[in-house]
Amino acid sequence: MKLMRAATLSVADLDRSVELYCEWLDYSIEERGELDNALAASWGAAQSAGRRYAVLRPASGQDIFIRFVENRTHPDYAALRSYGWAAIEICVSDVLAVNKRILQSPFEIIGPPKELDGLPAIYPMQVKGPDQEIVYLTQIREDLPEFDLPRAEALIDRLFILVMACSDMKASLSWMAEHLDIAVGRDELIIVYTMLAKAFDLPLEDPHTISTMVHGKDVFLELDQMPPQANVRPGYEDELPQGVAIGTFWVPDFDDIDRRNKDAWIKPPSSRDSVIYQGKRSGSLRAPDGTLVEIVEA
Repeated sequence: MKLMRAATLSVADLDRSVELYCEWLDYSIEERGELDNALAASWGAAQSAGRRYAVLRPASGQDIFIRFVENRTHPDYAALRSYGWAAIEICVSDVLAVNKRILQSPFEIIGPPKELDGLPAIYPMQVKGPDQEIVYLTQIREDLPEFDLPRAEALIDRLFILVMACSDMKASLSWMAEHLDIAVGRDELIIVYTMLAKAFDLPLEDPHTISTMVHGKDVFLELDQMPPQANVRPGYEDELPQGVAIGTFWVPDFDDIDRRNKDAWIKPPSSRDSVIYQGKRSGSLRAPDGTLVEIVEA
C-alpha cells in the first residue's frame, strides 16, 4: 500500500498559489473552504481556524493531494534553513519538457535537471515557489528492484515523497519507525547536496547525509541531516508552520497506530469529512523538531 496522502503548504495568498499550481503544474481544484476549529486544533494550530484553504488534485486524477492554507508570512523564514518538512517531490514524465515549461513560469529553478550520481534512473530538478516552498520535479526512468517508484501518468503527476529536515536524523528515523510502523530504506547515504550547501553558504563539495523510509517497497520519505547552522523554524504561536507545514499519510491499520500513539496525539483522533479524509479517522503527531505528521485511516 502507498502511504502518501497529502502535503499541506502555508501560503500568503491562496488565490495566487491555486492559480500558479493549476496553470503551471496542471493541478485542479478539488475543494475549497475555511478551516474548522476542530481540524485546526488537531494540528495544534487553533489560531489557524477560519483561514481559507484549497485542496488540489494532480492531472492524473490520483487521490494524492496538495492542500494550501492561507497563513501569515514570518519575516525570518527562509527555505531550507530550518527543521521540519523541507520539500515536496512530484513525479513527472519528461523532466526536460517540464524544465522548458517552468522557465516561462513564476517558479524559480534552483536546481536544473541533473542525473543523480550513480543512480541514472532518477532524473530530478528543483524549483522554489513564491512562498519559498521547495518542489522537486522528478522523472523516474527505470525501475529499482528494491523500491516501487511511480511512473508519471501525466506530464506533471502526483506527490510521491516528502523531505524532512532533521536536527538529529537517527532520532527522527527511530521516531518514525516506532510511531508509524515504517522501516528505513537506504540508511545514511553520503551525497553532494548542492541546494543545502547553497542555503548555508557552504562549500558545494561538502558531503551531506540523507536516509529514506519505506512501507514495503513504497519509498515515500527522505530524511536529511541538517548542518549545525540550521535552526528551529520561525513562526507564530498556535498557527501552522511556514513553508511545507504538514505531511499526511494513510495507514493500513489505524487501530495499531492509535495504540502506539495513545499519549502522543495532539488531540484524540476523530472522523472527518473533506476529500482528504473521506469520513475516516485522523489525528496528528509532533515528530522530533516539531514536525507535523497527520495520520488518516485507510
